[in-house]
Amino acid sequence: MLIIGIAGGSGSGKTTVVKKIINLLPHDAVSVLYQDAYYYDNGHLSAEERQKINFDHPSAIEFSLLNNHIDRLLMGETIPMPIYSYVTCSRAKETITVYPRKVIIVEGILIFTDPELRSRLNVKVFVDAAPDDRLMRIIQRDMIERGRSLQQAIDHYAQFVKPMHEQFIEPTKRFADLIVPQGGENHVAINILTAQIKEKLGL
Repeated sequence: MLIIGIAGGSGSGKTTVVKKIINLLPHDAVSVLYQDAYYYDNGHLSAEERQKINFDHPSAIEFSLLNNHIDRLLMGETIPMPIYSYVTCSRAKETITVYPRKVIIVEGILIFTDPELRSRLNVKVFVDAAPDDRLMRIIQRDMIERGRSLQQAIDHYAQFVKPMHEQFIEPTKRFADLIVPQGGENHVAINILTAQIKEKLGL
């Protein structure tokens, strides 16, 4: 089993890279764990309090549960990955069953900030993109998926996303084995990474 971590700033194209890797590998060879599923359940907070949650800070993520789930997959067990809603800031009662497979991809902006999680990753990939490209994707996503107005999305970026990126995410680039500029549009880097995965696993 190969554990691959794919990190990078919000809006950098990580999800696109993950999807392209999955499409290039054999069917049923990959399972994905999303960092965003492991945010602490804050459904008990008021709407006003939920607005103040800093989703771009490592303390917002239950890394102990994520690491436990990786360990269980390594032991050949299936795990119940949480389903998290940014709208309610809570976890659903339902979960997603994730199966142990030859390739486990862990994706998220903050996954390289946790030393225990880093130690579990066989390959660490940092997806890089220009700040203005990321900003455009973040605003579009916040308005469509998270119900924010344009002004709310801009304010949220300025208050949380940008400073946390500079403090926590950008510095973790130094842990990467491979840096992928231009995000999901970098077909050469994605093909090289996929070829390495196939070679290591004999796929």
